[in-house]
Amino acid sequence: MPKAAYHVMHPDARTSCVVFASPHSGRDYPWSFLRSTQLDEHSIRTSEDAYVDQLFESVPLFGAPFLKAGAPRAFIDYNRSAEELDPALIEGVRRSVHNPRVASGLGVVPRVVANGRAIYRGKLPLAEAHRRLTRYWQPYHEQMQTLLDQAQQQFGQSILVDCHSMPHEAVDGITRFGARRPDIVLGDRFGASADGDVVDRVEAAFTAAGLCVVRNAPFAGAFITQHYGRPNRGQHAIQIEIDRAIYLDEKAIRPNSDFHEFRKLLRGVIADIALIGQPAIELPTDRPLAAE
Repeated sequence: MPKAAYHVMHPDARTSCVVFASPHSGRDYPWSFLRSTQLDEHSIRTSEDAYVDQLFESVPLFGAPFLKAGAPRAFIDYNRSAEELDPALIEGVRRSVHNPRVASGLGVVPRVVANGRAIYRGKLPLAEAHRRLTRYWQPYHEQMQTLLDQAQQQFGQSILVDCHSMPHEAVDGITRFGARRPDIVLGDRFGASADGDVVDRVEAAFTAAGLCVVRNAPFAGAFITQHYGRPNRGQHAIQIEIDRAIYLDEKAIRPNSDFHEFRKLLRGVIADIALIGQPAIELPTDRPLAAE
C-alpha cells in the first residue's frame, strides 16, 4: 500500500493565512496495488494531476504550508466525500440517491481512470474501502483541518487554495471563437465557498502573470471546496485548475520543455496569493518623495 496518507511542507515561519494543497498529485503506486489492477503503470496515472506538487513546491518560502497527497488518485480520491462509495465497485454498498460522480466511476475509491478505463476486473470488499478511508482519506482531511484551524487561530481567517490540473481539451466547450483559451479555471462554487474579494485577489495574481483566467466553468469545485468553504466563518476555499498542456506532455505524462519556466512564473503567483489577508504596508506620511 502507499507509504503515507500525506506529506506537509511547512514554512520556517508561518506568516500567511493561506493553506495550499494538492490532493491529486500523489504518485506512489506500490506493486501490491498495481498487481490488483488491470491497467499498466502508465495508464493508471492518466487521472493524476501529474507534477502539480512540484509546480507549487516553493509555497513554504512565502510563509504558507503545502499539503500534498501521499496516495494516488486511482487508489483513493481525497476530493470526494467518504460517503461517495460506488456500488458498482464496492461489495455490499447499497444504491442511494443518484450521484453523477459515483455513477461515472469517480467515487472516493475510483472505479475508472481517464476516458472511463476500468481499474479493476471485479469488485472490492467493503472492508478494503473502509481500510483506505481510515488509513489515507481520514488522516489527509484531519491534517487539512488542522492547518486551517491554525491559520484561523493565528490570523483570524484561513484561505484554502486547492491545486489541480485539467486536460487541455477540458475547456473546449467554453472557449468562444476568436477568444483566448483559458489557462486557469478558478472554482468557488459560484461564490458559495469564498468571499468575492478573496477570489478577486487570487484571479489578479494569475492575471498579473499573463495567464487567462475564467471562473466556475467547466469546474466549480468538488468535495474539498464545498466542505471547507465557509466564508461566513472566515474559512475560504478556492479550487485552481491549470491547463496541463502548459507544463506537461499529457500523452507521456512527463514535464514538457516549458515546465521549469512555468514553475518559475507560478512562484510569483504563489507569492502574491500568500499575501492575501495580510495588512497593507503604509508608508510614513513624512517620507520624502523621490525625484522624478
